[in-house]
Amino acid sequence: MPKVGIREKTISRKGAKVKKNQRRKEEAQPFAPSVFYFFAPLREILRHASTYFKLVLDIAFCRLHSAYSLQANMKRLSHIDDEGRVAMVDTSAKPVTARRAIASARVLMSTETVRAIRAGQTPKGDPLETARLAGIMAAKRTAELIPLCHPLALTHIDVRAKLSEAGVLLEAEVATEGQTGVEMEALTAVSVAALTVYDMCKAVDKAITITDVRLEMKTGGKSGDYVRQEKTELKA
Repeated sequence: MPKVGIREKTISRKGAKVKKNQRRKEEAQPFAPSVFYFFAPLREILRHASTYFKLVLDIAFCRLHSAYSLQANMKRLSHIDDEGRVAMVDTSAKPVTARRAIASARVLMSTETVRAIRAGQTPKGDPLETARLAGIMAAKRTAELIPLCHPLALTHIDVRAKLSEAGVLLEAEVATEGQTGVEMEALTAVSVAALTVYDMCKAVDKAITITDVRLEMKTGGKSGDYVRQEKTELKA
């Protein structure tokens, strides 16, 4: 067997002595908790408390921001009073000015339906002329359909219908001399005209799609003129 030197024996004895002294200290104080173990639960409690406090602050901030935004929006929306109720706008103090608006809509349909319209083979007759008349009638009845619209004495209504390979393009132009605009009258006219096209052609094509009902331009009023940059057109 290999011989163990004096140096190795000395190191081994010192190591055994250190371990023995450490074991005696642990046996002498079996229930003495360390500082780390004492403060660890408290540290976890503080960490969770800070997270909860931050969450409460975030919720409070979001609620305050929502309330402020709602109040600001209510001030901007003319059809809502100070208590958040819907109300008709009082236009008594507004001056009488020339008002005009143009709205458009598209009615998309199959090629076979377009051919039937061109050939005059739709079961109910000419859908384009019927849609024009329906749009004119609808513009005059807008205040009866939209709850908070003012009844207006319209001085001009024109509904135009153009047939193309993709379907029908509708435009409604409405004018008046009044204290409020005619945007809703123009939008109502093209909407009802588009529905009329569908009604006139649904026996041939039930997949007809009404789309892009929108305001193209308006003039007059406190908010000034508006012209849509992108013009609605159907491919010829």
